Amino acid sequence: MKKVLNIAIDGPAGAGKSTIARLLARKLGILYLDTGAMYRAIGLKALRTGTDMRSEPDMKRLLGQTSLDIRFLGGDQQVLLDGEDVSQAIRTPDVSRAASDVSALPAVRLRLVELQRRIAAEQDLVLDGRDIGTYVLPQARYKVFLTADVRERACRRLLDLRARGDSSTTLEQVLEDVIYRDRQDSEREMAPLRQAEDAILIDSTGQSIEETIERVLARIGRVDHD
Repeated sequence: MKKVLNIAIDGPAGAGKSTIARLLARKLGILYLDTGAMYRAIGLKALRTGTDMRSEPDMKRLLGQTSLDIRFLGGDQQVLLDGEDVSQAIRTPDVSRAASDVSALPAVRLRLVELQRRIAAEQDLVLDGRDIGTYVLPQARYKVFLTADVRERACRRLLDLRARGDSSTTLEQVLEDVIYRDRQDSEREMAPLRQAEDAILIDSTGQSIEETIERVLARIGRVDHD
């Protein structure tokens, strides 16, 4: 039986994890799993229902009433929340902050980590998040910790929002959100954001996407699927 190949990419908000992970998966001919999208989906539902995102009992009840599915269509990930495709709806600053809040709760993390591990056990994947290499898949063959200067990360996020049609959010608002998420992710009790001891550290400050992906490929080397 062939051993499944999993590549973990962790790092703070706006470091370019999703972009790099998606490109890496494409170059290697395997799938990309955006684990952050799962937390965004739960955060979106909490916002829609007015659920207290810092209350473990309230969020446990919400999880019990929530269906979350991940599908791959043509190699692209689709996030289904209670049967609704929310792949675009989860990409807003409000949902970003909500995702950071709900991800601090053990009940939410346990539910979603179980789903992530089940998906990763079935197929070759590149996964990105905050705790993939340290908690979700500590046995992953390759681990990368991707980071960048906080202001540059905020600028990248703003460009993404502009590309999605958001013309009202300011750089100051995005910067405040990135700083907030850094604090939340690093200080949470369960599986906080940190670099795994055996992870490759890559700082992408001042580098293009192409330059960063080449650095990642150079560090992990040629992957042998045999």
